[in-house]
Amino acid sequence: MRPVALSIVLLLLAGWLPAQTRVSGTVKDPKGHPIRGASITIKNSYDGATTDSLGNFHFTASDKGSFTLTTTNIGYNPVEQPIALAGTPIELHIVLKEQLSELKAVTITAGSFTAGDAKRGAVLSSLDVATTAGSNADITAALKTLPGAQQVGEQEGLFVRGGAGYEAKQYIDGTLVNNPYYTSVPDIAQRGRFSPFLFKGTVFSTGGYSALYGEALSSVVLLESIDLPEKSEIDATLSPLVVGLGTQQLAKNKQSSYGFSYNYVNAYAYFHAVPQDVDYFKMPQFHNADANFRIRTKGGGMIKYYTTFAYNELGIRRQDWDSLSRKDAFGLTNHNWYNNLSYRGYLNNGWKMDLGASYSTNLDNLGQKVVSAANQPVAFPDSAFWMNYKSFNIDQRQDLSQVRAVFDKKLGALSAIRFGSEYWYSYNYQKYLNPAYHTDTLYKFKDNFNSVFAESDIYLTNALAAKVGVRFEHSSVINKSDLAPRLSFAYRTGREAQVSLAYGVFYQKPENSQLFYTTNVGFTKATHYIINYQKMSKDRIFRIEAYYKKYDDLIKTVPTSYFYSTFNNSGSGYAKGFELFWRDKKSIKDFDYWISYSYLDTKRNYLNFTESLKPNFAATHTASIVMKRFFTKIKSGFNVTYSYATGRPYYNFVLNGLKYNLAEQGKIKDYNSLNFSAEWVPTVGNTKAKTFVVLFASVSNVLGYNTVYGYNFSYSGLYKQPITPPANRFYFIGCFLSWGVDRSQDAINNNL
Repeated sequence: MRPVALSIVLLLLAGWLPAQTRVSGTVKDPKGHPIRGASITIKNSYDGATTDSLGNFHFTASDKGSFTLTTTNIGYNPVEQPIALAGTPIELHIVLKEQLSELKAVTITAGSFTAGDAKRGAVLSSLDVATTAGSNADITAALKTLPGAQQVGEQEGLFVRGGAGYEAKQYIDGTLVNNPYYTSVPDIAQRGRFSPFLFKGTVFSTGGYSALYGEALSSVVLLESIDLPEKSEIDATLSPLVVGLGTQQLAKNKQSSYGFSYNYVNAYAYFHAVPQDVDYFKMPQFHNADANFRIRTKGGGMIKYYTTFAYNELGIRRQDWDSLSRKDAFGLTNHNWYNNLSYRGYLNNGWKMDLGASYSTNLDNLGQKVVSAANQPVAFPDSAFWMNYKSFNIDQRQDLSQVRAVFDKKLGALSAIRFGSEYWYSYNYQKYLNPAYHTDTLYKFKDNFNSVFAESDIYLTNALAAKVGVRFEHSSVINKSDLAPRLSFAYRTGREAQVSLAYGVFYQKPENSQLFYTTNVGFTKATHYIINYQKMSKDRIFRIEAYYKKYDDLIKTVPTSYFYSTFNNSGSGYAKGFELFWRDKKSIKDFDYWISYSYLDTKRNYLNFTESLKPNFAATHTASIVMKRFFTKIKSGFNVTYSYATGRPYYNFVLNGLKYNLAEQGKIKDYNSLNFSAEWVPTVGNTKAKTFVVLFASVSNVLGYNTVYGYNFSYSGLYKQPITPPANRFYFIGCFLSWGVDRSQDAINNNL
């Protein structure tokens, strides 16, 4: 009887218990991959489960009725769905979509190198620029160690992927820098005007850049100035070439700062210690002063103002290649003033606003005289009248005023839209005087340049993103407009790896020297196609990129007489190639190195070219190896850079009547340069009043390789003069002192 009684009791108890429901199923991503560790719970209850390695789950729910089932997992958007518990088993197949995250999302990298942005990975920081052997803290010199840039030493500028130096532009806080380099000197490249330590971020675009920028056929270098300094400090520089003093003062509330500095450069002592191949009758002197203030607004915005004034002069005598017994004496005086004001703030409904304004003026007084061996002016008879045109005086001025506004808003977690406009007003003046014939010619023009642009970042998933943009421009001086579409994609192919594609159309006005002669020309045009693969972790970057560029409407020279020419847009060309980049801070302890390689196939029919030819600034193969080792125990770093480029072509075009003929062509020898630098960062003084010191030394072209950049040809074409550096090696030693900030820690942390 006992078993029967027990069964009756259990049946009676079951009637009083709530009905239980078995819930089971799977959790996967949209591609059908199982998601491990996802949490599935009945909202406002304790019932639930966690998925196993195959994405499966099951649990029993004791409640009855209508409820909400919630599924969550880190890195995925949560999913809620209704569920009815009635005792009948339920099987579910749940799909979680990956959450869009800045830390995980793919970034479009085709055509650009980024530095100073932790989300993308630094390629070149300010200290990288300063400690790259051979750069001597010049931004452009350091960028030449990256793929895409050419090793051109006879003229300033960045020559990128078959583009001339004037086809690459620099922007500071969104506005164009009109004169980023010191004024040109015949056959001697000049440095950039700005210190790398002014900037917290650098983007080197080798092509396919954003629709927010224009007026560059080949490349843009985007420089973002620093915000508030961490501490107040005083800095000083001492070396045989330069002395300087500066300060940055941070307010007590850390919401504003101001600073200023002054540097004086004089090459007199250096040139006496290291003889130069050119005769300086006026030693190079440079005065540079700058000032800044920065204010953080109550709403979290930032106001920044930067101004710099520069004055320099020099005079050199070099052998005249038309008369070996005479010299060309070239003199230069330059004044440059640059101003940049920017504001970044936040508006309602998630909108952000970037405003910028800049003004710069550049004044040059250039002069050249043909002098005798005794350095006396020479006059020429009518039989050699053309020699009189080698003596001249030029006064020129370039003014550029800009205003710019950009508005952007995030759409969801990562997608964004931005649009804006900018206006440039430029005034260009040149007065040319020929002293032999007492004639002067005045050239000048004004240009009102307007542009509007729009761009959108579209993130479909963390693994797939697109950037779509368009830019419209109008120039009043040539009375032409253009419409430039830009499009790029990025797709993540694996852990830390991705593929990017980019397409874009880019326009640029003709150069001022051409617009002085005619404004009956249009924009020059380049169309870029780029594909790249990149794998990037915290300490390693591998990158391979291929590209094709098509040039249209390039400027061609049309002679109207022996001494005068006009121009049209009948030129064309192409550039194609591939590039490799590898940087590694991990494989060898305390050792950082990168390797870059570029292959370039390019031809142009432009300027006075008689046919499609390889430009004289383009090398087929270019490579660099940069190595840095910092020894923390002795607080010293040693840096080595080796750069190589195959020989570039040279041409001698001779004007015959009103047509150019190619009289001679050839190829210069290969370029080789081994550079070395070292820094020691001791700390001196007592505990309370420390002076932080960096002692720096460098040698460029350690092995003394005899570099030839090209040739200058005589009027007859019977004589050619090689273009070489003023000296085989360049030496620099200096002491950098700071009070208030330990710069040695920057150097150490940068190399760990």
